[in-house]
Amino acid sequence: MFKSFIAPIQSWLLTHQQCVGCGMPLKKGLTRKGKNGASLMICKCGRGYIQMSNNQFRRAKMSEMSD
Repeated sequence: MFKSFIAPIQSWLLTHQQCVGCGMPLKKGLTRKGKNGASLMICKCGRGYIQMSNNQFRRAKMSEMSD
């Protein structure tokens, strides 16, 4: 039940390019290249996001976060 309540809110935040943890815009975070050449955005709170095509984001996996 909890997940069915939180998932739409997290989806809405990601479509507006904001962190799901702290709500800060992802553009204010650190940007670097990931392992597969994708753009890895790291928010000020430490959560990682992968920038997909057409400026959409998804949460990065732990294996994608480590260099």
